[in-house]
Amino acid sequence: MSATRTQIYLTEEQRDRIDQVTAAQGIPMAEVIRRALDEYLGDDAATALQSTFGAVPDARSPSRDEWQRG
Repeated sequence: MSATRTQIYLTEEQRDRIDQVTAAQGIPMAEVIRRALDEYLGDDAATALQSTFGAVPDARSPSRDEWQRG
């Protein structure tokens, strides 16, 4: 993956929150921002799956006996 250097301005609150994430997860600030952008832009199928995982905890699959065959 090639990268492009980009400068952004953050509020003090945004920077403080990113610093908390970097300290807790042990990853660089740039990685936190890249992950946030990936999630926001929604280009990754894995992100979509992850965001819906467990959304319906009581969902069930029908047994083969319940399948409608036509």
